[in-house]
Amino acid sequence: MYIIRRNHREDYSTAIHVSLSGALFLLNTSFLLTEWGATMKLDWVCVFIAAVTHYSLLCTFTWMAIEALHVYLLLIKVYNTYYKHYLIKLSLAGWGIPGVIVGISVGVMDVKQFYGIAELTMADTNQTNAICWITDDSFFYGVNLVYFTLIFVFNSGILVAVVSSICKMRGTFKHKPGAQRDPAGLCCTDGLTVMGLTCLLGITWGLAFLGSGHVNYPILYLFCILNSIQGFLIFLWICGSTRKQRKRAIEARSISTPMKSSEIKSN
Repeated sequence: MYIIRRNHREDYSTAIHVSLSGALFLLNTSFLLTEWGATMKLDWVCVFIAAVTHYSLLCTFTWMAIEALHVYLLLIKVYNTYYKHYLIKLSLAGWGIPGVIVGISVGVMDVKQFYGIAELTMADTNQTNAICWITDDSFFYGVNLVYFTLIFVFNSGILVAVVSSICKMRGTFKHKPGAQRDPAGLCCTDGLTVMGLTCLLGITWGLAFLGSGHVNYPILYLFCILNSIQGFLIFLWICGSTRKQRKRAIEARSISTPMKSSEIKSN
């Protein structure tokens, strides 16, 4: 839809949304192949699938951070936000940084094997399941957990700042003379906005920190459901944003048309 319906003007927000959706698509697709790859006799097949899965996971985290950075520039740092080759720089960061990490990890295979067949043990049944994934626990926690924790803290801070900014704007709007007040409608709109940003910035991935102890199964089910449909939720966010932009464009044209006709009459 983005390729077919895009206009000639630059739409950075939608392009970033599509890049994050692409990373999520690559992650879900490669994840579905991890169990199949473990059954292959050729070792390089499993290593390749594990590396692609890890790369797409890091890309997903990176594009979530880029989403947060873009939201910060749009809503908080409104002035002096023009950057030359903005989208190209973001793409190099979003696809390049994970590529460097995974490339180095694959490049040192002669010294240390990081990708291959990993055995997962079920805590309640002690059954094992083989998948193509990271085989070294220190590498797994040292790269993935630290990388995600930094991004999660950054994105959470941006979300808090955006929510605070929305509350301030609503407070200013309420105190304006003649302002139409619809508390229920405003609360619903603000709530949907916050929920959309929560999904967009990947805050739901933070449920992984709570997936232990007696809350293990409920949290893990919630984690899997929310993050599996994250791409679809982003699609709904894009559709909603496109609809709002189209509505603003129609309103702007309807306002400009009477002004032009009045200018013609005066001339």
